[in-house]
Amino acid sequence: MAIPFKSFRAKVSLLLGILALAVFGSPVFAQQGPVVVRPGAPGQPSTILPADTRPLPPPISKKDVEFMQGMIHHHAQAVEMVALMEGRTTNADLRRLGARISQSQSDEMNFMKRWLAARGQPAEMKMAGMDMSGMEGMDHSGHKMGHSMMMPGMLTPEQMAALKASSGAEFDRLFLTGMIQHHGGALTMVKELFDTPGSGQDAELFNFATDVDSGQRAEIRIMEKMLGEK
Repeated sequence: MAIPFKSFRAKVSLLLGILALAVFGSPVFAQQGPVVVRPGAPGQPSTILPADTRPLPPPISKKDVEFMQGMIHHHAQAVEMVALMEGRTTNADLRRLGARISQSQSDEMNFMKRWLAARGQPAEMKMAGMDMSGMEGMDHSGHKMGHSMMMPGMLTPEQMAALKASSGAEFDRLFLTGMIQHHGGALTMVKELFDTPGSGQDAELFNFATDVDSGQRAEIRIMEKMLGEK
């Protein structure tokens, strides 16, 4: 015997209603949207947070700030070294490399200053109560250079003086050896950052530091090859 169409539709609707009540009426689906659960301490229950809860970013450490401040100072010397190329070398390959270094490190300096400012931190590091902004010396872009604060790999005043006094092939050699030394110092700074417990956890800082490491390793290989060809 055929089931009347209306009776069949009513039974289907009733079954769907029961199914919906069983599934969506349960406590698991009582909240709208995703469920955010904060685990409780040992022996304590977990807490269900509002669906729009966002995880707090990891706090920045003293080493994070010092790394960024120090790397600004470090990069500034590299930019200053490249500026010395004018009138001292005609090596087209070296000038192209220098232009790339200057542009990338100037861009990175701007990024680091923004990163620090967004976190209420100054761009310049204070050493033993001394504000770096009061130190003499300035690179061609107007960034104050306190050469008495030597970060890893930075050229000494004597090395910078020798670079300024040289030209031609001698300048090329001193520039390449000096910039390899300089880049090596940046790698040391990155390693020290990641070796410090609780540091380098900020996502932007982590990505930046790893980019510095990989980029400067690549440039060291290029410079070593150029130096070997001389």
